[in-house]
Amino acid sequence: KKYRQLKIGVVPVGNTLDLGLHSKIEFRRLKSPEPDGIRYDAIVADLRSDKLGANWEKFIAKCTLSRIPVYHVRQIQESITGKVRIDHLSENEFGSLMPSSFYSNVKRVFDLIGAITLLPLCLPIMILTGVCIRQESEGPALFLQERMGYRGKPFKVYKFRSMYVGSSGKGFTDGENDPRITRVGRFIRKYRIDELPQIFNVIKGEMSFIGPRPESMELSEWYERDVPFFSYRHVVRPGISGWAQVEQGYAAEVEGMIEKLQYDFYYIKHFSLWLDVLVLFKTVKTVFTGDGAR
Repeated sequence: KKYRQLKIGVVPVGNTLDLGLHSKIEFRRLKSPEPDGIRYDAIVADLRSDKLGANWEKFIAKCTLSRIPVYHVRQIQESITGKVRIDHLSENEFGSLMPSSFYSNVKRVFDLIGAITLLPLCLPIMILTGVCIRQESEGPALFLQERMGYRGKPFKVYKFRSMYVGSSGKGFTDGENDPRITRVGRFIRKYRIDELPQIFNVIKGEMSFIGPRPESMELSEWYERDVPFFSYRHVVRPGISGWAQVEQGYAAEVEGMIEKLQYDFYYIKHFSLWLDVLVLFKTVKTVFTGDGAR
């Protein structure tokens, strides 16, 4: 399916009219609830629309009997974009706002084992990075910042310093061309080496390897004013890498806030081992290529 264009029939009622173009999907608007002789890979409909009508409902039922999958329009939109609209809170596949507590506990065990295993391997890189930072500019090698964490509890995140000490600017990174970033800082940010000290945050239980990136307290309070349910992203542990980072790449914190939240909420809605594995593979690709890093 990766190398051919999927053919999806669209029931032209309700929110399906908002479906846009996609490079790997051919959306064909159905003219009537009668077979048109075309074999579709799937059918998409706004199953919650009051305008669906009895004829379209019969058509949808016949499609399922013919083993043609029928999807609600919101599910298709989320699958295509990897994002969840944030004009409301979105339940997961079990109809609940709470992510799986079982998987959350299992994930914590995996995080702890992974962190303890990786620590001896990463220590030489961390020591070398610290030396390079101190040689290029004055100031400590580590940068500690209070951020909003799991269940809304503040914690101090550990990072390698990538900026000059005492340089004035915004309270957040203003893109990769921010003049406050040092030469060493630019390199370690590109390959995410600046995030390595967060292994200690993982061991302490403050973070996970995969999850929404923790925001500074200042930005969290700012976002909360614009999006009343912004704090919902703290229902899972923040991560060193996340779905927003591997999909969105770099975005200035304020300008890219809405899109970043859409990715974060998609991750929470589909909180699972499979999504974590996908993020892990994409992160490894970023580390080796430098693409998509923030």
